[in-house]
Amino acid sequence: MAHCVDTNSDIILSEEDRRTIESWRHAEKISAAMATRGSIMLLLAEGYNVSETARAVSVSRKMVYKWIRRFCKNGVEGLSGLSRAPKRGPHRSSNPGIKKAEDENIRSALFPILHSPPSEYNINRTSWRLADLKMCLADKGIHVSKDLISEIIKSAGYSWRKARVVLTSKDPHYCRKLAEIQEILSKLGDNEFFFSIDEFGPVAIKMRGGKRLVAPNEYPSVPQFQKSKGHLIMTAALELKSNQITHFYSAKKNTTEMFKLLEILLRKYSSADRIYLSWDAASWHVAKRLKERMKKINSTEYRAKHSWPYVELAPLPSGAQFLNVIESVFSGMARATIHNSDYQSVDECKAAIDRYVAERNRYYRENPKRAGNKIWGQERVKPVFSQANNCKDPKY
Repeated sequence: MAHCVDTNSDIILSEEDRRTIESWRHAEKISAAMATRGSIMLLLAEGYNVSETARAVSVSRKMVYKWIRRFCKNGVEGLSGLSRAPKRGPHRSSNPGIKKAEDENIRSALFPILHSPPSEYNINRTSWRLADLKMCLADKGIHVSKDLISEIIKSAGYSWRKARVVLTSKDPHYCRKLAEIQEILSKLGDNEFFFSIDEFGPVAIKMRGGKRLVAPNEYPSVPQFQKSKGHLIMTAALELKSNQITHFYSAKKNTTEMFKLLEILLRKYSSADRIYLSWDAASWHVAKRLKERMKKINSTEYRAKHSWPYVELAPLPSGAQFLNVIESVFSGMARATIHNSDYQSVDECKAAIDRYVAERNRYYRENPKRAGNKIWGQERVKPVFSQANNCKDPKY
């Protein structure tokens, strides 16, 4: 217990308190603020008055009085802040050893809100504010500060400057579409396959920059103005159960290329009972011609003739590219084959991409894992379907 003759100045330190405070001077991990508070107590215990102590440690008289009161009330613990009671509120971290910003209960409650339009929570705005997120979490019984919400969002790689593009889907049927996809994945049969589909590019073939190991006094540079050697577009499908990529190169992004991808998947997975195609709301992914083509393929006569699997669409909500798992693969592929490159032709770049895909597919054939259980190669973002995941790497 602290001993205070007069809370205005006089402090009496026990031998134990004195040893504790003096040990702070030699501690490597003690903060400068803690060391200052300890110095204040030692000076006061030696008979210095408040004004002399304040001048000696370069703080205000008000600050000295503050720590006198803390010490008189809670002793040495009052100087470290350890005695302060946790903030009141129904929610505290479920694991006292884990920081609140890393608490999965808070994160799993925050991101479903963040990925939904504010209108779903009766908020008349087109984008989220920290105050709105705090209010929605409070409605779920989770009371956290705006600073903590901001810390969690930033740690996941999000940026408020891109809120209207990346953070929030404005699809009015967001929750329903998401629930349908999760229902499919939870009940996927042994002979059923789910494909995450998207296009990579167009990518201009020219000298590219990026992070690299360099020797001392070496400063890599890339010319600002370059003549492109051509460009490429890669259309690809990632099968989530086997983690296998099917890809080809396209001249354009249009419905005709989707017809081509559909034919390739039907032939490659001809023995399957059903295949699911999941992609974003790009116009060529939702074209009327494509739906008519799938209706024809799913007809009894056509399937009896070709013995092909039933095809079902599982579209992502509009504006929800962050849920597209294949974006994680594209991000890793770009870092491995595009960044720091100087290909002399489009074919040379295609050969590097083909090799990357072949090596990745071979790895997962030899080490079977569903997409999301392990990141391979240069993939920075975990390829797993989750509301709390951002597959679209914000740094790419």
